Amino acid sequence: MTKNKKISRRNFIRLLAGTAAIVAGGSLWGLRKTPLGRDLETQARNLLQDKQTQYLRQLVTEDNNHTRRIMWAAESPMTNPQVCLRGQAESSIRQLFVPKDVSFTDDGENHRQYSAVMDNLNPDTAYEFSIRDGDAQSDWYPFRTSAEDKSKFSMLIFTDSQSSDYSDWRNVAQNAIKRHPEAEIFTNLGDLVDNGEDSSQWRAWFSALDGIIDKIPFAPVMGNHECYDRNWQERLPEGYLNYFEVPDNKSTGFGRYYYSFDYGQVHFTVINTQEEEIRDIRPGLMEEQLKWLENDLNTTKQKWKIVLMHRDVLQYRISRIPERKEGFSPEGILLMPLFEKHHVNIVLTGHLHTYRNRGHILQGEHNAHGPLYLLCGLSGNVRYDNLWTDHALDKVVAPQPETDNYLIMDVSDSEITLRCFLPDGKQLDEISIS
Repeated sequence: MTKNKKISRRNFIRLLAGTAAIVAGGSLWGLRKTPLGRDLETQARNLLQDKQTQYLRQLVTEDNNHTRRIMWAAESPMTNPQVCLRGQAESSIRQLFVPKDVSFTDDGENHRQYSAVMDNLNPDTAYEFSIRDGDAQSDWYPFRTSAEDKSKFSMLIFTDSQSSDYSDWRNVAQNAIKRHPEAEIFTNLGDLVDNGEDSSQWRAWFSALDGIIDKIPFAPVMGNHECYDRNWQERLPEGYLNYFEVPDNKSTGFGRYYYSFDYGQVHFTVINTQEEEIRDIRPGLMEEQLKWLENDLNTTKQKWKIVLMHRDVLQYRISRIPERKEGFSPEGILLMPLFEKHHVNIVLTGHLHTYRNRGHILQGEHNAHGPLYLLCGLSGNVRYDNLWTDHALDKVVAPQPETDNYLIMDVSDSEITLRCFLPDGKQLDEISIS
């Protein structure tokens, strides 16, 4: 199937009605794999150098100065898996870590995977790790710990990477890391995949990040599309929750739904905005999260506070729905006063598939003393061309029709600068706070 560079959600649905063809790397929109799809997937897997170390990923931890979590999938059970650690300038193994088996079943498949935390690390230090099982061993993968007093680092920001075949997502992510090899960490602000139950989409999503997610830590954010099953009914986000073992939020009912972590002098708070999708299945998410959020923002001692969340804080008018008024979303009404109360510096959102820089907002108006709000666009190929009208609070709007994009955030001791780029490297916007 020829990739559609400007494919809309409506065209996606039309495509589904007319074809059952599967592209390499993933099925279209949750359509169950055909035999052709399974053959392509098998061929792709056979090309992997080490089938026992698939979809290797580094994840942020609560203490990124002294620990790093890694997870990976395996083709068959490992008999005696170990994570080998050494310094980047060393040839001998310094330490061994025993991973835990965190396999799970979803989408009718048994997903065999492992997870380990490398701890007792030195801050701001370059290391390498490798996965060993008996006589078999993977390549060595580099990583570097952060430091509390680290004044400078760069972070890549993506959002809404949901796609048809995930080739656009691969293009955006791979070009971003080529242009910004200095990036030490990255995030994706939700709707990582289009259908949270579709295992082939997750495999395509991970494959697109080869050479990125295995080299620098990832801070995931849950979106609404992580909460859909194959029949497009709402469900708990089993895939997301099992693929990403994020820092513990001490919740008994909503572990891994929301969390926070420090990197350098920045405190990142990852908020879950998916109460609408799961309230009938598991109620109480936002009520519990608000209590946690108050404490999280109030107790951090870091110099900067940045919020990562999926749904946006503003509500846009839609030209063909005149009853929809411009204003603030339910999430904005609920959360923006808390961001102001606790002096959050930056709020990064997704969901609407458009890039909008709103500048600083305080009590519903532009004010330099309020948080900076950026709606970060899209990094896949699901387009909402010319759907939203401009909001009175928008300062910079991406050219229409929308295309995919990414951001790079450069943090220093006295300033944070965010720049937005198209996949070809053209800069759309730049804003700094100090």
